[in-house]
Amino acid sequence: MSVEKAIREILVQIGENPDREGLRDTPDRMARMFQELTMGYDASPHEIIHEAVFTIKYDEMVVVKDIEFYSLCEHHMLPFFGSCSVGYIPNGKVVGLSKIPRIVEVFSRRLQVQERMTAQIADFLMEELEPLGVAVVAEARHLCMAMRGIMKADASMLTSSMRGAFKKDERTRGEFLSFIGKRP
Repeated sequence: MSVEKAIREILVQIGENPDREGLRDTPDRMARMFQELTMGYDASPHEIIHEAVFTIKYDEMVVVKDIEFYSLCEHHMLPFFGSCSVGYIPNGKVVGLSKIPRIVEVFSRRLQVQERMTAQIADFLMEELEPLGVAVVAEARHLCMAMRGIMKADASMLTSSMRGAFKKDERTRGEFLSFIGKRP
């Protein structure tokens, strides 16, 4: 069954008329929307950084903070959105600045849970760059919590994934957290 037919059936099941003026093109619009919101399945993070890893002698922390992201909760397919901060300590290799937000985009544009997304970003950078450590912190608001169930619109979720030096060394972790405006 195509996405359009499935959306049309959902409209019928909730008591709507999919042939009325305002809904006539909704199944097609929603199919295109889902394709866009889940484009992370069609993107390869390996291809994104393929020619953007550079050999350089630099062993201090690199941080890209406040990377905006949008995702869909895999449990209710409602949006969750917020910002992500990523830090790493190079070990002879750095990645082009724009690639880190693109990596966040790839993993966020899938049906997700925030915890997994945070870990996927950290694990990917650890594998590809082989740095001394990686830290990822994501903070998001979840519409599945705001619009249904508990209905707590002001609640946000904070997740972190620390690898290498960030996990082992409290001072390194504290420096990263202070850089991104979180208390160690």
